[in-house]
Amino acid sequence: MTIFVGCNRELQISDYSPAHRLVAYGARNAIALWRPGEMHRGVLSTAKAHTAHVVAVKWVPESPYLVSAAEDHSVKVWRFSSETTSLDVVHDLPAHNASVTALAVTKEFLVTGGADGKIKVWTFADGPSVRLVAEQNVTPGFFPLSLALVTVEPGKHVLFAGGSKPQFHVFSLAANGPLQHCATLPGHEDWIKAIAIKKQGPDEFLVASGSQDRYIRLWKLCLNDAISKADTSNQLGLLMNKQHFFDIDDTTKCAINFEAIIMGHDDWISSLVWHPSKTVLLSSSADTSIMIWEPDESSGVWVSSMRLGEMSIKGASTATGASGGFWSALWLFENDTEIILANGKTGSFRCWARKDGSDDQYEQQPCLTGPMKEVTDVCWSPSGEYLLTTSLDQTTRLYAKWLQKGTWHEFARPQIHGYDMICVKPISNSRFVSGGDEKIMRSFDEPKAVADMLQRLCGVASDDVDAMPASASLPVLGLSNKAETETENQEPTSDDETADNGAQTANLSTKLLGQLETPPLEDILQRHTLWPEIEKLYGHGFEITTLDVSPDGKLIASACRSNVPSHAVIRLFRIDSWLQITPPLAGHDLTITRLRFSPDGGYLVSVSRDRKFTLWRRSGEFGYELVEKREKAHSRIIWDVCWLPFKGEAAYFATGSRDKSVKLWRVAPAGEVEMVGSVKLAAPVTALDCYNQTIDGSALVAVGLEKGQISTYTVDMQGNFELVQQLDEKNVPDDKVTRLNWCPKPENADELLLAAGSGDCSVRIYTVATRRSTPSI
Repeated sequence: MTIFVGCNRELQISDYSPAHRLVAYGARNAIALWRPGEMHRGVLSTAKAHTAHVVAVKWVPESPYLVSAAEDHSVKVWRFSSETTSLDVVHDLPAHNASVTALAVTKEFLVTGGADGKIKVWTFADGPSVRLVAEQNVTPGFFPLSLALVTVEPGKHVLFAGGSKPQFHVFSLAANGPLQHCATLPGHEDWIKAIAIKKQGPDEFLVASGSQDRYIRLWKLCLNDAISKADTSNQLGLLMNKQHFFDIDDTTKCAINFEAIIMGHDDWISSLVWHPSKTVLLSSSADTSIMIWEPDESSGVWVSSMRLGEMSIKGASTATGASGGFWSALWLFENDTEIILANGKTGSFRCWARKDGSDDQYEQQPCLTGPMKEVTDVCWSPSGEYLLTTSLDQTTRLYAKWLQKGTWHEFARPQIHGYDMICVKPISNSRFVSGGDEKIMRSFDEPKAVADMLQRLCGVASDDVDAMPASASLPVLGLSNKAETETENQEPTSDDETADNGAQTANLSTKLLGQLETPPLEDILQRHTLWPEIEKLYGHGFEITTLDVSPDGKLIASACRSNVPSHAVIRLFRIDSWLQITPPLAGHDLTITRLRFSPDGGYLVSVSRDRKFTLWRRSGEFGYELVEKREKAHSRIIWDVCWLPFKGEAAYFATGSRDKSVKLWRVAPAGEVEMVGSVKLAAPVTALDCYNQTIDGSALVAVGLEKGQISTYTVDMQGNFELVQQLDEKNVPDDKVTRLNWCPKPENADELLLAAGSGDCSVRIYTVATRRSTPSI
């Protein structure tokens, strides 16, 4: 059904293919494909081959090939299949001895730059195969960060390189010839990170370079008869307008000189894109703005005709520690629509669109969102109408199904924290508790503004909406979301409006969310969909690792990191008073990795790094007593545990371990535990979950592995495991499956929903048919 995965924070991380109408972007170690013409459908597929972060992605013009570069020192050439909407590696280049840092692609050539200081030129002359034709070290201490190659005449090329020094380097490349360094252009005052080339005439090219000095410089490249005969070096020496002459071969002479400087951004320039048919330049910056530049008709001075994004905060820049801004930008023209895309620090894309050729204002559109670091937990609401996820990107996100299109989207970001988020569990449909990489847990209530939006756009009903706070905000330098009332966070009004309409104004978040007819934009997700924090739970001595909520909604069980038995305990908290029940439940020696209450709340089971599980039985209204501590239940660390929904006097649970096995355990009414069956997997088991109802008398268990594979098994009371299906390798994550969770109340009993979180930064929602078939995503 849906894949949510954020975009890497790199400068050349995305590219668009007009031939296939696809955007490709780097998503951790994978390549994600998305079709801008179908914005509501999200990511189509992900392609896996790299073993480290992808840093650059480029389509080969007018071909089915895509080139990607990564920190694993390699460059890979992929072939796109329109039939399967997928990518397959056709060539793997061990390009550099360090991370690849820059990439440029034309129909004939592939140019790479690496942290080893080298620039390499490869040719596509033999189809998908690639051959190295030139190699160059520029200067000591120079690392290429941006490259651009232009064919000036058949078989003759000019390469521009910017990097970790302020100088702008120019190279020439003739047919079968070496890469020749031709000129070093001064002017910039900091690293050069963006280059774009525009052909203005048969022998004239306009080259734009963007730097960390916040300026864009334009350079004019002329060939042969277009070269000015004037001695500009003497006339305009003070303007640094000296012409630099060089020859590609005996018949092609070139000259390049400084043309103009563009000022307007308040932070580093991250990307530059020329309009395909006009002399108009688009730039993006770390100041979270996109600007469109064009020369004034009368004076020729380059001026900004459009600014998109956000206004930068005074004093906030990359140099002072700000990490916002836009990292890359694309300028697309599809189906008479002009689209501007930019990815930011949250892993999400911003999208602006307008009719091509019109003078209308750009309208921001909902676009791709997703975690940008490892997903640590996924959990459905009790009603199964929305999904909560946590990630090491310090966010808790809420995904729901948009009724209008029938597609899944991020509708809220309830928690934006200062710590990495580790676990989450709903207490009810309008309340959840989460644990981050800190010693305390935090509980949140749904605000009225979000509840109304989810009801209107997703059909998610909430109880007692009138008693909810209006919205929430995060104070500056704070970690706790503060509840806001209807009269807070007001829009400014004039004195006349105040006199006419009174002092009451609608809460800004309520107003914005109430006007939405589509899923929220990234700006709204960040600022107006927070949930107010209602309570903090203290008691643990180290960072939280796992938590669970009892089925009756009365208890929270939690555990933290530990290397000693005194901290490897389960702490229980009453939800009605938020007080801890003492003493804590002791039974482990090392970190508890997972806690699960049984479906009726009668048992609590825990698994740990110490390779054993403990089983606790309800004693009184809030207490639990130890009934079993099984030493060496597995031979390696036990990562996950789940209960099976069998009816009867006995209870059943399954454990999954790094020893590559899943074991089924039977709990007798008296509390005795025995193993009744097991199954061996191909890789370490990292995630388990069981659907909450039996199907034809058997339980349906989903198993996630360390290498990303996901399988489903039927299990009966005798411990017989039968493989139902193994998800297609192209549809599963690229890293360990960190959590699996079945939707408790799917819309269609024949099509179950399985949510998966992974170390590859993705959240995936699979549709799994209860009758044997291939699942879709």
